[in-house]
Amino acid sequence: MKPQDEPIHIKVEKKSDIAPLVLMPGDPLRAKYIAEKFLDNARLVTSVRNMFGFTGTYKGKKVTIMGSGMGMPSMSIYAFELFYYFGVEKIIRIGTCGVVTKDIKVPELILADSVYSLSNFAYNYDGYDKNMEYPSKTLNASIIKTAEEQGKKLHVGTMLTCDAFGPYIDMDKVLRRIPEEVKPIAEEMEAYALVHVANTFKREATAIVTAVDSKFSDVVLPIEDREKSLDDMITLALDAIIR
Repeated sequence: MKPQDEPIHIKVEKKSDIAPLVLMPGDPLRAKYIAEKFLDNARLVTSVRNMFGFTGTYKGKKVTIMGSGMGMPSMSIYAFELFYYFGVEKIIRIGTCGVVTKDIKVPELILADSVYSLSNFAYNYDGYDKNMEYPSKTLNASIIKTAEEQGKKLHVGTMLTCDAFGPYIDMDKVLRRIPEEVKPIAEEMEAYALVHVANTFKREATAIVTAVDSKFSDVVLPIEDREKSLDDMITLALDAIIR
């Protein structure tokens, strides 16, 4: 089935209001925070259902910051519209996660080099029947290089995308359903959908997340520490996507 001529969930005055380079936090208010703090000449370009999208410039490059909402269905809607209707070239998801390995501490940064999901999302989307998807190697290389230049510690590994919010479920039960050869280091709710949709369009996408909780730790980040760690992730993503 061919999609309709105009997007349903992103409404802009003109298509050029959306930049080819996009960062996607889950929270639309975080999109607002990023645009106001890090972009020059940022302006609100879409706000359907209060899912804010802002476009401005970062170090002279045009960038859009667009909320994705929570979960794969919401992420897939916005990712699809950005790729299909606006010709977006690169998307980096920036968000938070729980960690499922002792090797990562709160609030360290994690980059997905593969994304695993037990969901039927991809099969429903286009008949893809594999549980693993792979982010853009080129975009990941840019992120890794940028992290080295900025002196930021970055864990790289498999991200687990769940249909349910990790802290509210028995994560150990979920992990036991995964094949032994798959070793996820973090769990979240959106990356698999973003990467799968990007791959169907042959565009670049990946996910950087900040660890905010761990099954191996009782650490709870103070508000000021959480803001700093998220800012570290944001500047990493911005500098990497414009390379």
